[in-house]
Amino acid sequence: MEAVKLIALTGGIASGKSTVSARLAEHGAVILDADKLAREVVEPGQPALAQIVAEFGEHLLLPDGTLNRPALGSIVFNNTAALKKLNDITHPAVWELGQAKLRAIEADDPDAIVIYDVPLLVEASAERPMSFEQVIVVNASRDERVRRMVADRGMSRAEAEARVGSQATDAERLAVADVVLDNDGTREELLDAVDELWATLRAA
Repeated sequence: MEAVKLIALTGGIASGKSTVSARLAEHGAVILDADKLAREVVEPGQPALAQIVAEFGEHLLLPDGTLNRPALGSIVFNNTAALKKLNDITHPAVWELGQAKLRAIEADDPDAIVIYDVPLLVEASAERPMSFEQVIVVNASRDERVRRMVADRGMSRAEAEARVGSQATDAERLAVADVVLDNDGTREELLDAVDELWATLRAA
């Protein structure tokens, strides 16, 4: 059986990656969303949730048995050691679930173009068992991304700067890119670039 075409899509916060992912889905791409997978692996009954509770404490469980994500976030935010422990638990679980879903997609439609939407591709690269035909990076300048977070998400400039600073640098993402979609311009310009990219992917 012919393998599906697996392509990674990444970009920093407020880069426009979600816009690109949505447009590719409109064209017919199958989207595997790493953030959704990350939520699935910490649902009640999942091994990763049990490991998180064992590592960080029973107080992270809400009365219904689900994970108190804000409480966990407050533990790992600006705590490199705690964040590494969390990533060591969740990243392999996310990639394993992603592989399982990929096998299911491949069995259903071997000609599918699968976009693996993964914000932390660079940060999680050590745990990455998947191989991608291409890596697409949505890139926007740091100043532009900070501006968007302040204008569109109501963050203070300090909060926005902290969020950008907690992720991989632009240079680190660009270093793994096969395709770069620049998004310092308008939304329409970005969508036009995605349309051109899709035509290229289909032709290949």
